[in-house]
Amino acid sequence: MDMAGKTVLISGGASGLGLATAQQLIDADARVLIMDLASSDGAAIAKDLGKNASFIAGDVTVTEDIAAAVSAAEDLGEFRGLVHTAGAGGAVRFVEKDGSPGSLETFERVVRLNLVGTFDVLRQSAASIAKLDEIDGERGACVLTASIAAFEGQIGQAGYASSKAGIVGMTIVAARDLARSRVRVCTIAPGTFDTPLLSRLRADVRQGLADAIPNPSRLGQAHEYADLAVTILRNTYLNGETIRLDGALRMAPR
Repeated sequence: MDMAGKTVLISGGASGLGLATAQQLIDADARVLIMDLASSDGAAIAKDLGKNASFIAGDVTVTEDIAAAVSAAEDLGEFRGLVHTAGAGGAVRFVEKDGSPGSLETFERVVRLNLVGTFDVLRQSAASIAKLDEIDGERGACVLTASIAAFEGQIGQAGYASSKAGIVGMTIVAARDLARSRVRVCTIAPGTFDTPLLSRLRADVRQGLADAIPNPSRLGQAHEYADLAVTILRNTYLNGETIRLDGALRMAPR
């Protein structure tokens, strides 16, 4: 679908992958609604992006916040797309080094944010998009974000890998379920990307992460995620697929 003149909701859009996607969509003459935490720089970023960008504060673990964001996207008109990038990690082992069981609280928090939050954002967005008239056989598309940790989770990633694997498993089910509504669903599984989180690491640690990537041997760039997200929104035959974006990286156990 040509996204010019259409509205796309971008959760987690105030930084990193989401922000790069917002910039590319605006370049394609789309309208974007950035949903991010109230503590983010989302309002200032939306202002900098220009008249086709708006911001709404919200937390994807709060269903009322998602409902408010979907309603705001509808008010902007032609709400046809979702790019869901909000998520976070949290170290969880099954047995800690002192012999105690791993943290159930941390595991539940990560799964709640990454997996349950994804389901809630997708179900509410898809229900809204499904009310629109079809354009060339479809009503819109939704892009979710997993991780290659869904396939090769590392030690300490019990919650993160499990939640991202859940998103991968959800993708084909969602695409089949929403086929009757003519709403497509795909997922991007990024590898090691140069995001604000990684910018906190020492230079030698960052270089080590880059060296582990076969080709190209560097960290992924946010605009490369955005390129793929916008392609998925545009390409009407991409559906039900999880696409690795990782430079052929296969993560080691630790």
